[in-house]
Amino acid sequence: MTSKSRKIVMGRRFDGMPLVTDFALQEETLPPLQDGGVLCETVCLSVDPYMRSYSRNMKEGDVMMGQTLSRVVESRHPNYVVGDLVVYYSGWRDQYVVNNPDDPLPWPLQKVNFIPEDHPSSLSLGVLGMPGATAYFGLMEICKPVKSGETVVVNAAAGAVGAVVGQLAKSHGCRVIGFAGTEEKIEYLRELGFDEAVNYKTISSLDDVLTQLCPNGVDIYFDNVGGAFSDTVMNHMNQFGRVSVCGCISQYNNTTPSIGPRLQGLLISKQIRMEGFLVHRWKDNWMECMGVLAGLVEEGKIKYRETTVDGFERAPEALIGMLQGENIGKMIVNCQ
Repeated sequence: MTSKSRKIVMGRRFDGMPLVTDFALQEETLPPLQDGGVLCETVCLSVDPYMRSYSRNMKEGDVMMGQTLSRVVESRHPNYVVGDLVVYYSGWRDQYVVNNPDDPLPWPLQKVNFIPEDHPSSLSLGVLGMPGATAYFGLMEICKPVKSGETVVVNAAAGAVGAVVGQLAKSHGCRVIGFAGTEEKIEYLRELGFDEAVNYKTISSLDDVLTQLCPNGVDIYFDNVGGAFSDTVMNHMNQFGRVSVCGCISQYNNTTPSIGPRLQGLLISKQIRMEGFLVHRWKDNWMECMGVLAGLVEEGKIKYRETTVDGFERAPEALIGMLQGENIGKMIVNCQ
């Protein structure tokens, strides 16, 4: 029997902020399930800021990229049984076939078996998934050594990555200043234990705020935003400061490139280490990282929140909402 699946594709290339009308819901015929393969049904899917950046390389008709948490509904693989939960880069599909689950490219099918008891399996798309690993490696590897007493600045701090960065830094004895864009998010950061939480939309001068809150300068800057915000923070970095360049969400919807300061002189004079990264660099250390984060979640040392949208067909709304800052914590689309 031939199986059908729904998929969401780029119907029209984005021009600035995506619109719901830029997407199209289509039906496709799934390939036959082969020996060694699995048929999966999507439980929920992830929307993340990187999708807007990577979408520049997509063509009209391409399936929207992204991870899904799915349930195995048919298996011809000895290591997977019906009912297993898995994470996979399937793109926005409500069903899909993986005929070679062990293929490392682009990423192998991953069984979800590391979620602490009494926590939702959707954490495999958030704090115990790619965003959590991004926070962990982006802070602990790019900014090492992370030392007690250092001052850490995080922007987009109420998002899926920033919230984990701040809590990890606090667990290492750092003083953490988080920036976000609503009063609800500021209250959330306070609940997470951030030392200072600032609504960047209500201040008149970021430079003055940093001078007041970081009188001894900034040792670590975890940057999710880029743009003018980062231009200002860089002037407050200390000698031997470390800058983790995780994202530049302020720039993703620009239709023309923005021009910023030239940083080379600052990097030299303050001996700053500034590095961008893609989290899959640490693919071989992934499960070790998940073990550390799962332990912190179980101990209550990392807290989390999810913002959910119900309905597979509403994934475009969720992506647009996330890009407009409507989420607190991880944005998830429930498909069942």
